[in-house]
Amino acid sequence: MSLEDLVGAREAKLRLLQERGINPYPDRASFLCVYSEKIRANFKKLSENGKPLGIQGRLLAKREHGGSVFIDIADGAGKLQVFLAKDKIGVEAFDLFSEAADIGDFIAVWGKPFYTKREEMTIEAARWEMLAKTLRPLPEKWHGLHDVEERFRRRYLDILMNPDVKSRFMLRSHLVAELRALLIKEEYIEVETPILQPLYGGALAEPFVTHHRSLDIDMYLRVAPELYLKRLLAAGFDKIYEIGRNFRNEGIDATHNPEFTTIELYAAYVNAEELRNFIAGVLYNLIKKTTGSVEFEFEEHKIVFPKKIPTIPFWTILERHALIPHADKLSREELALRARQFGITPEAHEIKDKIANEIFSKICRPKIIQPVYVVDYPIAISPLAKNLPGNPEMVDRFQLVVGGLEVINAFSELNDPKEQRRRFEFQEEMRGGADKEAHPMDAEFIEMLEYGMPPAAGLAVSIDRMTMLLSNTKSIKEVIIFPTLKPKE
Repeated sequence: MSLEDLVGAREAKLRLLQERGINPYPDRASFLCVYSEKIRANFKKLSENGKPLGIQGRLLAKREHGGSVFIDIADGAGKLQVFLAKDKIGVEAFDLFSEAADIGDFIAVWGKPFYTKREEMTIEAARWEMLAKTLRPLPEKWHGLHDVEERFRRRYLDILMNPDVKSRFMLRSHLVAELRALLIKEEYIEVETPILQPLYGGALAEPFVTHHRSLDIDMYLRVAPELYLKRLLAAGFDKIYEIGRNFRNEGIDATHNPEFTTIELYAAYVNAEELRNFIAGVLYNLIKKTTGSVEFEFEEHKIVFPKKIPTIPFWTILERHALIPHADKLSREELALRARQFGITPEAHEIKDKIANEIFSKICRPKIIQPVYVVDYPIAISPLAKNLPGNPEMVDRFQLVVGGLEVINAFSELNDPKEQRRRFEFQEEMRGGADKEAHPMDAEFIEMLEYGMPPAAGLAVSIDRMTMLLSNTKSIKEVIIFPTLKPKE
């Protein structure tokens, strides 16, 4: 039977209900309903009590046995079996169910809980009601939901039909909740900063641009909340964090989506070393709480998350994994040649440090499996980070890399207004050289620094990539409920 035929049959059942004076889309059940989870937890007591109760949810299975039928009803908490017998529910109600109810419909049932001969928890129906008549069959009833793009486009069906997908998003929710709880315990204050900004900043990224009609100005979706959060450090908040979406007008691949979620936090009077020791403990406890262990599988690797994470300098990583000794001493042209040998074609405007970062991102990082802090980054790709003491070319920055993924980016925050201005001016020069990801000049931010910002360190944790790691998922689209997709032609 074609999809059109199946839809036509359901529309006929819809008309049947309407002809009998039944509203197929009521605002609620006529009786009080209880979540399946609560019923299952107290089923023995409820069955002994013998009092009827109501359940509601989606009809997921039907097993007919002559004058009776077993069905499965699922709500957000789980599912329960229901037994409908013609001699118990009445001929009219039973026949209406047989004629009008389909897999996928939302229904409510009133009846007594009992155990079957197989000790299955079951509700013996005395009444049933239609809550929402569905007009399309669930995927497995016509072509299945196997095409990846279709799964993402119809995520509501993907979650409904694939329990593993739902569990992945439940894990994501638990990660955020536990991380928030851990930060609250450490006396961090949650704040909210603008997503729509008159000037973007906080990361080297190309923004999305929109136009505010009333103000008649272009505005930007934020690439990071960093510059606003630092203003709050100047305002006297010592420990702050924000959970939210960022937006970057960049390519889409296995680890990048144009909109993504981070937890970004800042602490006054600490440096990057203190912060990475702190967050290592936070993540250790987070992983243990949400998964029950600090050992997990990612792709073909077994990863063990340690309490103390080792550190490796940025340029050492290039030597170890890209086999480029003394890369920091090479000229821009020499490093560009090595990049081309890896299949990386640097743009004419790209400076040496940015080329090095491309080699790190595409060649080195995928080879780092066990948790490692990559530390001490070149200054040109870190315009908001404080210099390493005694080294004007390097900054006190670190990234946590696990399973080949960048999970955290962090650094000691630059709070010298004159140095920050010089960094922004250099970035402006790169923007003039066609680098769309260079950081813009932000005079108001520099003004804030002139009023004074305490020494501090900050970091951003990728919620998407943490979920990828802990759910053993290869694509970021699998951990974002509604990922960005090209419109269907």
